[in-house]
Amino acid sequence: MKFLKYLLYLILVLVVLFFAVGFIVPSVSYDSTVQVDKSAKEAWAVMSDPANMPKWLDGFLKTELVSGTENTVGAVSNVYFDNNGQEAVIEETVTSVTDYEELGMKFHMDFMDMDYVMLFDEKDGKTTLTSRTTAKGNGMIAKSMVALMKGGMKKQEDTNLASLRDVINSNTKDYYPAPVVEVDSMEAGEDSMEEE
Repeated sequence: MKFLKYLLYLILVLVVLFFAVGFIVPSVSYDSTVQVDKSAKEAWAVMSDPANMPKWLDGFLKTELVSGTENTVGAVSNVYFDNNGQEAVIEETVTSVTDYEELGMKFHMDFMDMDYVMLFDEKDGKTTLTSRTTAKGNGMIAKSMVALMKGGMKKQEDTNLASLRDVINSNTKDYYPAPVVEVDSMEAGEDSMEEE
């Protein structure tokens, strides 16, 4: 009987500690950084290209615009991920855009909310990409779980950014081709005749 009593006390203490973690640490923040051998403009284009997203976002399936204009402040999209064989949907709202410098987003899911900013800093033809994330659980259980999951979330972001770095560095697509000026053959012939 004493054993059962001590076991109940131990379980009670563990439950109290679990909830205390979420109360003491209601949100977690972490940064991740990589450097690429490309301009900020090219890095931005590669990152924003939906065809590249499955190459660097683990489990990415698709994105669907819900409202607004893509890649502008206020745009809302549903982002679909494969979560161990089950489809998960995250609502994404664009919160800030400064082309080739900053892209801010807010992610909402039942379990937690996340503020995310990707920064681009170009120097000497290389660009440093830094992601800044703040995550907060929705509810006491979720707050405690998010606080305990910080290391895993940071590790996943490090993995995603390392994959993004590789995708950007191996990019061969010209996202900003020079405009082609077409000359009408009749006009070209007339110009050469006038010169004579």
